[in-house]
Amino acid sequence: MDRPLHALTAIEAAGQIRRGRLSSLDYAEALLAQAAAREPVLRAFAHLDAGAVRAQARRRDAQAPGGRGALHGVPLAVKDVIDTADMPTTYGSPIHAGHVPRRDAAVVALARAAGGIVFGKAVTAEFANRAPGPTTNPHDPERTPGGSSSGSAAAVGAGIVPLALGTQTTASVIRPASYCGVHGFKPSWGEISYAGIQLTAASLDTVGLYARSVPDLALLHAVLTATPFLAPMPGNVAAPRIGLCRTPFADQAEPCVHALLDEAARAAEKAGATVVECVLPRPFAGLADAHRWVSAWEGARSLAFEATRHRDRLSADILEGRIRDGEACSVELYRASARLGERCRLEMDALFAEYDALITPAAAGEAPKGLAFTGNAVFGGLWTLLHVPCLSLPGARGPAGMPIGLQLVGPRGGDRRLLELAAWLERAVFG
Repeated sequence: MDRPLHALTAIEAAGQIRRGRLSSLDYAEALLAQAAAREPVLRAFAHLDAGAVRAQARRRDAQAPGGRGALHGVPLAVKDVIDTADMPTTYGSPIHAGHVPRRDAAVVALARAAGGIVFGKAVTAEFANRAPGPTTNPHDPERTPGGSSSGSAAAVGAGIVPLALGTQTTASVIRPASYCGVHGFKPSWGEISYAGIQLTAASLDTVGLYARSVPDLALLHAVLTATPFLAPMPGNVAAPRIGLCRTPFADQAEPCVHALLDEAARAAEKAGATVVECVLPRPFAGLADAHRWVSAWEGARSLAFEATRHRDRLSADILEGRIRDGEACSVELYRASARLGERCRLEMDALFAEYDALITPAAAGEAPKGLAFTGNAVFGGLWTLLHVPCLSLPGARGPAGMPIGLQLVGPRGGDRRLLELAAWLERAVFG
């Protein structure tokens, strides 16, 4: 084998297990060894029980071949805001230390039904907001992995697991994917069930996926939507229409990000795409503020129990940010912000009559140094509010040698097509 077991993609590992060339237990042991080597510095997991991982793998190996699902024997990390019935879910807060839910979240249940192994609970920022946990970047321990799905992205980036689940309310999937150099996918809002997951903002929260390849993302997306898996085939894409969208917040992106967008546009054109500059309509400039007030209003109410019963145990970050913003936000401001979001969604639907997809910054630049700040979220919030699917492709590096992702955005409900376009664009830009 050319690569070590821990470097296999999910599809490669599942295929070897299905063909009897690899046991679930041997694969789990390889990933546990990688975790043992990386976790002392990485600190991606809030809960990891090697014995429980081995027990799950043995049960998978004992299953008859006829009852095996698409993820049979493949481990995945689960963000610690997603409920699991057999291990703690603490939502990144001491308020819920030791809490073990009575049932799995829908996404966990679907992953297990497909044969997946829950490897452990990945570190999250407190209540999937901004106060970070201890996780470091897999490429430089002095830098943030991003947030709030920090442990999920770092675990995939460090080669500990081939798949991971996260969530996004602002930029919590795409930005960590960019910083950690992995494939990250935020589907259309509502595409994947959010049942059994800690709410932050109900009109924004979206399950997100991390993987080592675009086909792996497509496989996990199919499992979690209970739909047939269709492997993305770059050859199915011919002459796509791509908009180069720097967004109204372009001045917040570092030069290396603009250089990546330009390089991607040239490579796409060379591969047969039509690429034109896409300037979003003027009202879109207000989406950053609109997102702030929608997420704050809904977030303060989602955390009403914690804010009223355990206020002294919340971080200053969440109190001074989302909760106090939400308590100060008038219902009129909330409704106006929500209306702007819906107005821009309709304009976005119309815009996608002209484009198959947009390329845009995944983050403002490389992962910042230090662990206290998870990075500028502006290049995620507007797309989250617009409910569109977004995908971060790894492959580029910034001036410090750290990863930079390229974000691809598609129309609402166009998730499968976006995955296929991503496979095409990845081959065109990164080879």
